[in-house]
Order: sequence, then structure tokens, then C-alpha cells
Amino acid sequence: MRATLLIARKELASFFDSPMAYLVITAFLGVCSFFTWWFGTDIFIRGQADLSTFFNVANWSLFILIPALAMRTLAEERKSGTIDLLLTRHATPQQVVNGKFLACLALIALTLLCTLPFYATVAALGPVDHGAVACGYLGLLLMSAFYLALGILASSLTTNQVTAFVIALVAMAVFHFGTSVVAANFTGTIGQLFRYLSTGTHFESMARGVIDSRDLVYFLSFSAAALLLAGHRLARPTLRQG
Repeated sequence: MRATLLIARKELASFFDSPMAYLVITAFLGVCSFFTWWFGTDIFIRGQADLSTFFNVANWSLFILIPALAMRTLAEERKSGTIDLLLTRHATPQQVVNGKFLACLALIALTLLCTLPFYATVAALGPVDHGAVACGYLGLLLMSAFYLALGILASSLTTNQVTAFVIALVAMAVFHFGTSVVAANFTGTIGQLFRYLSTGTHFESMARGVIDSRDLVYFLSFSAAALLLAGHRLARPTLRQG
């Protein structure tokens, strides 16, 4: 665990030593602010004191930002050869993967914290369902964790960051859109199965203020599975040499 935390701290520090962290936070806040307060179905047009517009915009913003953040985690280390240095410093491949994941998740959590003024502003405009807001933020964090795990898995498959970005984006699209399309065209067991596999189904449930154990199990188990696959992939000697 100590090695995992050390790697996470080093990775998080590297985000702030480069423009990466500032770009992620600025881009996310800029897009969310514009569409939440000024454009389309913004809060003032809807006339309701809730953050459903923000959660919808944040969902789409993270869909693009997360693979861009995760694509460099392992691909860059492998390309530069520093992955071998990490693995010889008493850190297992799984600890490296978990450390990278925690650092990325911490940055996403910090980015979401920067949107709390949205919540304070809406609360000042009218009565707010605080439970629904808390569930929405938890849903964003859990969905981000799953997408980050997919992004890190994609980054473990290649030394090219652009390729890792594309693989992650495709994988996320399959879980977000592909499963929903299949579910909409099938009934019975198949439809229920693909509806359960859809990240949109679970996030929308939490964004409405409902915490269901099935949603928690989905995000946590699928995130863990993706991270385990990334650790297994990184442990292969032929991969590290390639």
C-alpha cells in the first residue's frame, strides 16, 4: 500500500508540475459553466433550483477529458523506459497501476470540488434537494473511476498515447452508448443484461438522487476488473520490453 501511495503522490505532483492539471480543471470548469449557466437548457431557463443540467454537462465533459488524462499514465512510462525503473523499486505492476489510478482520481475529485460554487449558487436561488446533489456528485466520481480504469487499461496496451486515447474512447462509448442501443432493441433477459451494463443507466439513477446497491456494485466491480487487467497486462515481460 505504501508503494501505491508513493506512486500516486508522485504522479499527482507531476500533473501540477506540468500544464496538465490546470488544463483539465480550466477546461472542465469552462465547459460546465457555459452550458450550465448561459447556453441551451441552463438553470435560469429551466427555472428549477437543481443541478441536473450541470450533471448532464459534466457527464459529457468527463467523457472526453478522462481518456485524455489517462492515455499518458502507462503508455508514456513504457515509451520512455521509466516503467522498468518503477517496477524495480519494490513496486509490483498492480501497485503501479493502482497508484496511477489514485492520482488521476484525486485530480478528478479536485476538479469536481471546484464546482461546489455552482451548488452554493443554486442553493441561494431556491430550495435544493441536497441528497440528490450529493448522489449526483457521487455518481460522477464513481463513473469517473470506471472510465479512468478503462483509460489506464487502454494505456497498458500500447506505447502510443493517441492510440491509448482512441482505445479508451471506444471502450467508454461501448459501455455508454453501445449497451444502451442493444438494450433498447431487445427485451427480456438480453435487454436487462445490456441495460445493466450501460454506465448511463447507473449514472442517471444516481443523478436523480437514488442510491441503489446495484449501481455501487457495478461501478466498483467493473473499475476493479479493469485495473486488475491493466496490472496483469503490465506484468507481462514482453509488454514492458515492447
